[in-house]
Amino acid sequence: MTTPAAQLPASATENGSAVIRVLSYNIRSMRDDNAALARVIRACEPDLVLVQEAPRFFRWRKAAARLAAATDLVILSGGATAAGPMLLCSLRATVERTEDVLLPLTPGLHRRGFATAVVRIGGARIGVLSAHLSLQAAERYEQAGALLDRIAGMGAEHVIAGGDLNERPGGRSFTRLAGALQDCWEAAPWGGGPTFTPKDPHQRIDAIFATHGVEVLGCGVPLGLAAPADLTAATDHLPVLAALRVPTG
Repeated sequence: MTTPAAQLPASATENGSAVIRVLSYNIRSMRDDNAALARVIRACEPDLVLVQEAPRFFRWRKAAARLAAATDLVILSGGATAAGPMLLCSLRATVERTEDVLLPLTPGLHRRGFATAVVRIGGARIGVLSAHLSLQAAERYEQAGALLDRIAGMGAEHVIAGGDLNERPGGRSFTRLAGALQDCWEAAPWGGGPTFTPKDPHQRIDAIFATHGVEVLGCGVPLGLAAPADLTAATDHLPVLAALRVPTG
């Protein structure tokens, strides 16, 4: 049974922990209804947004800046410099460091990468990673391993990773990630599950993961927060929103 949308906790600073909202969203290079996209993001009230398929080509920085301005967020890292993944954050986040990571290029396939950062929110120190894994199964499995290696090397006890996995639960790459991290939807399902396609959602190929020690308060597609018309118009994926309690200190 999923948690009703109204019960998803809001961001808060507590004694010994911080409650944060994290959104993962494939925005298809902003080729769809950008006003609807901004409304969806604003409705979710995220502290962190893990973007996939951010603009990567002509004037990509200006397009990313427009999205950040329209959602009252700031660009944290990524974009073309990470081959598509990008991180946005609210002013609640204090940035410690950022790094864009390009993964090995397989001839004939798209270049992939990670957008990463370490931030502090409400006293909690958090590693963050946005990823968009390959359509090709063998390359995707190697990229899942690289994601886990990157998390292990971030020097942060608590890490949140998310993105477009191009694979359903039970696949080798999804299973590799879920075996080492918490699949937030499985830990505390809320809202909707399937993320693709918006008009006929039947595949859960987008996910948010967290290291053990982060408490998952709810995670899923924000069906009760964002307008249905905006969810179908904004892009070709549905977003995933998680409320997480991260210990401080």
